[in-house]
Amino acid sequence: MENDISEVLFSEAQLKQRIAELGQQLSEDFSGKNPLVICVLKGAFIFMGDLIRKMSIPLEIDFMAVSSYGAASKSSGVVKINKDLDVPVEGRDLIIVEDITDSGLTLQFLQDVLRRKKANSISVVALFDKPARRKVDIKADYVGFLLPDEFIVGYGLDYAEKYRNLPYVGILKREIYS
Repeated sequence: MENDISEVLFSEAQLKQRIAELGQQLSEDFSGKNPLVICVLKGAFIFMGDLIRKMSIPLEIDFMAVSSYGAASKSSGVVKINKDLDVPVEGRDLIIVEDITDSGLTLQFLQDVLRRKKANSISVVALFDKPARRKVDIKADYVGFLLPDEFIVGYGLDYAEKYRNLPYVGILKREIYS
């Protein structure tokens, strides 16, 4: 797998440091609340696990699975829910945990769905933001790192279900996904 990476963008140590900072900020901002932290599967599962361990407040977790990529390297633009939440969200303060804000279509879709379910508030924490790919005017409330317009993998992010287990984030060589 490592031979498929052209460049490491963020080391394991850089990821840990930034996630600790995000966890502390979320703990401060949600102090006195009991947020429902929603992991957007599959890409955000490692990030969420590390993030909530850095949060020092009471919280609950749940999971949603949505798809807009399939096995492709670009979003299809069609978002669908593959697994919905198990916990009611009406009146709750929500923190959506995303791996990457790319086109913004998935995030916009999720926020619309959760607003219709009458959440009290919806905040988004994205480990990565790639504004060059944005198709809708949307952004995360908390961002770990800004990205260049490259296809990245590792630390939960995949290409065709591979590379999620890399402990760092790197740029996938173009010949792998072209």
